[in-house]
Amino acid sequence: MPLRQWCRWRTDTQNLKIALTGGIACGKSLLSRYLSKRGFEILDADAVVHEIIPDPAERRRIAAKVFSDPEERRKLESRLHPMVRERVDRWFSAPSADKKTKIAAIPLLFEVHWDEDYDIILCVVSSKEKQIERMTATRGYSVREAVARIEAQMDLRKKAERSHYVIHNDSSEGDLEAQAERFIAWLNEQPGR
Repeated sequence: MPLRQWCRWRTDTQNLKIALTGGIACGKSLLSRYLSKRGFEILDADAVVHEIIPDPAERRRIAAKVFSDPEERRKLESRLHPMVRERVDRWFSAPSADKKTKIAAIPLLFEVHWDEDYDIILCVVSSKEKQIERMTATRGYSVREAVARIEAQMDLRKKAERSHYVIHNDSSEGDLEAQAERFIAWLNEQPGR
């Protein structure tokens, strides 16, 4: 559902900057895949992090350390975030070969204060119970680990309030796709589309 007016308008859709954000285990990846099938070009900031730290075992070791120590997390973020931002900015600056509208999936968009860089912010949210259920069932986290990761991020209500469009993902994949279609219809109604 649309929440707030755009900060600025662009008539050139090639340069339209859209960010997809939300909480952990809220469905950003699933929504990204669906939007990609519908013709959007997607860049996932988490995939950029995986390029920077390619070893999964190292990523798990780092995650275990930083989620238990806020100071270590701040140190890591101060090194990683500028590299991720530079890569995302470069991607937006490069023209899309197929003239597709680009969307960057950035889980920590508000936490790292990049939200002012975007024309439209799409946020996908879920209940905390559903996040925990997904993280324990499909990602192998304990309830304690899941809660720690959820609480390390900004409250989802605050993210939703600061976004232009919010999708609630507590139901089925079919419902998520239907909401994605409503977002696409809303986007196509905006000036410059």
